[in-house]
Amino acid sequence: MTTPTIQSTSLYFNEGSSDKEYHAAIEPKGEGYIVTFAYGRRGNTLNVGTKTQHPVSLTEATQIHNKLVSSKLAKGYQYGIQGYQHARQSGNEGTDSGIRCQLPNSIEESEVRSLLTGRSHCLQEKHDGRRLMVRKQGNTITGINRRGLVVAVPEPIRQAVAQIPQDVLLDGEAVGDTLHAFDLLEVNGKDHRQRRYIDRFSGLIMVIPPNLPALRWVSTVIDPNDKIEIYEELRLTNREGVVFKELEAPFSPGRPNSGGTHLKFKFVESASFIVNGHNAKRSVSLCLYDKHGFVGAGNVTIPPNHDIPAIGDLVEIRYLYAHKQSGSIYQPVYVGPRDDIQASECTLDQLKFKPESATTAAA
Repeated sequence: MTTPTIQSTSLYFNEGSSDKEYHAAIEPKGEGYIVTFAYGRRGNTLNVGTKTQHPVSLTEATQIHNKLVSSKLAKGYQYGIQGYQHARQSGNEGTDSGIRCQLPNSIEESEVRSLLTGRSHCLQEKHDGRRLMVRKQGNTITGINRRGLVVAVPEPIRQAVAQIPQDVLLDGEAVGDTLHAFDLLEVNGKDHRQRRYIDRFSGLIMVIPPNLPALRWVSTVIDPNDKIEIYEELRLTNREGVVFKELEAPFSPGRPNSGGTHLKFKFVESASFIVNGHNAKRSVSLCLYDKHGFVGAGNVTIPPNHDIPAIGDLVEIRYLYAHKQSGSIYQPVYVGPRDDIQASECTLDQLKFKPESATTAAA
């Protein structure tokens, strides 16, 4: 049953390269009401939350909602974005679902060729979004992030998953309000994790109804000629990278220390950092863990279309390479916040360092 919205407001901010949206809504919960919000860059998966820790009266909820809207209007937001459907709150956000996803290990470019020309692995595009597992049990639809925590599901994705006739557990990557699904772990309460990946993916194609813009299965190729063609096309069009998956492998949660049946190769370098300071002109300083504690990793400028992260926040940064001596990243580009990982994952060994030149090596 769809939860009715008592009042909702959609705002946008568009100036220069900044293109943001903000949504606030009053919804009934229990014997009272809550105020939910969603925000982020237009076209991306939005960050969601609740302004009320527990249900309040309608009068109090209205006051909170109006104050929230007023504060955004004072910052230059304007009314707009008609027809937006915000991410549905389940009330269990932040709780541990007990479910874990399978994470791929990175490989070097020298390892790519054998995977392209062999027939043991399929190739899929690595979508630049947020990992999202979605479980459908009757009318209840639950989102789960890469840490296994319950998260809100964007409404277009929720509505698309609701059209699947079976109860399912899907795994995929959410880009904007579209889930690019690549695995099927459960169907009608039956665990499919020990089945071969090729069988799970074939089942995924069968259960996803056609013509759902918010729910798609990831394009997958197996033939070496097709893999080489798609690989070159993705690289030439500046996509994030590719993932190779062993066709005969069962599902294995977590990430092995090395190797594994799921392998990724990125065309661009990126890593997760901890914000440890604020500088002038929208710049923040970054750090990473190593075996001795924290080490500095340079600075990055936050674009106008993003909020400046707080000290201690985790963020994703793209970069050209890192300097071996200083550990600082070169040509950093801010991607966005990372609320789906732990600080312990922001380690120095993520970085790709600039190779020493022959001149330096000979010196």
